[in-house]
Formats: sequence, C-alpha cells, structure tokens
Amino acid sequence: MERRDFLRLSAASTSTAALASLAAAGTASAAQPTRGTLRVQILLFDGVEEQDVIGPLAVLGHAGHQHGKVEVMLVKQGAPGVVTGTFGTKFAVATSWNPNVAGDVLIVPGGGYAAKNGPGVNALIKDSAFLHDLGRARHAVVAGVCTGVMVLAAAGLTKGRPCTTHHLAKADLAAQQARVIDARVVDDGDLVTAGGVTSGLDLALWLVTRELGAEAAIGAEAVLEYEQRGTVWRRP
Repeated sequence: MERRDFLRLSAASTSTAALASLAAAGTASAAQPTRGTLRVQILLFDGVEEQDVIGPLAVLGHAGHQHGKVEVMLVKQGAPGVVTGTFGTKFAVATSWNPNVAGDVLIVPGGGYAAKNGPGVNALIKDSAFLHDLGRARHAVVAGVCTGVMVLAAAGLTKGRPCTTHHLAKADLAAQQARVIDARVVDDGDLVTAGGVTSGLDLALWLVTRELGAEAAIGAEAVLEYEQRGTVWRRP
C-alpha cells in the first residue's frame, strides 16, 4: 500500500480505536481529534535550538494556511521580549507563557543540554517555579522535542510513562524513571515526545494527523516537500 494511502486509513481509525483504548488509560480527551481549531503554543527561551522551533512552526503554519484550523503562538518563559537561540537567531516574542491559559498543545523545544551552566533547557530545569507551573499547565497535550523532553521530566511529567528524546539524553531520561521508547515519535495520549532536532517536523505532522486528519498532514507535507520519517509509537 502506498504510504499516503496508509496514512489516510490509519488516521481514520485513530478517532475510534485509539479513543477507546486511551479512554481506559484516562487520556481519551487528548486522543480524540478536535476537527476544530487546533491551538498550539511553542515555548521559547534563551538557548533554544532553532530547528526545534522552526520545524513544528513550519508544519503547523502550512497546515493552518491550507485548512484554516490551526492557531500557532510563540510564547516566552518570563516577560515578553527577544529570545536568542543556540546559534544566535533572534526571536521577538510578544506573549508570555501563562500556565493558567488553556490550550490544545504546548510544545517544549530543546537546546543547550550539553552546556550545564549555560542558557537553554538546563536553565529551565533549575527553575523550580517554572517547573511547578509546567506541572500544572492547563494544556490538553504537552509535547517535547529533543532535549525539551528533559524539561518535562524535571517537571515530573514523564515518570513511568513511555517517551523518547535525543539519543544522547536517553540514559538521563531513563534515570528520571521514564519508560524510554526507541521511536522517533512517542504518543502517550496527553504526552507526545520526539527524538533529536529534526524529529520536531515529525512530531508536528503526527499531531496534525491525529487532531485534524490525514488530509491536513498530507497537504503540509506537499508544501514542505517532506514526508514524515520514522515510527510513531502509540499506546496499544
């Protein structure tokens, strides 16, 4: 079967079969396709890996342009202002992240994990107030890209749950009592995680498939001239 035909068929079955199985796990609300507007926030912070931001932003942006059902907002940890990425890219972010504002998806990128005392995810991991807020955030789905998953782990969101991260951080994730899965994207209902750097493209394409349907994902793929890579692990 051609890959895109398979994608259409598998996505069509997700809203029924996956919903029934995830209901037993207490994550049914996150698994059900919204078919309405998908509201996504991408968290930015100094030291963020640019590709972890741009990949999901491009996928979701193109899906929104074609289908009008995606709203993407860049939000900043702390006061609004300019965020400097790992390689010096400047992002002007006009909105602070607020854990009390409900949304469909919050995406936490990675960046700077090797620099333990520099900007990047390690600064977030050391910020107890931020971790407390992340742990109580009112988002239906929290998603982590690359070493952004280590921030989710520090907030207690991955303990005992299937997830993945950049291959260089998998041992650290396992040490945080996560169930590390060797897959490019891991979907555990209200927790969706992806491996290193470019896998943010695949995470976003999977979210579009899951929440808006295969046609929306195929449309984004066509514009990007990119096809989703690797395996998406889902709870049986």
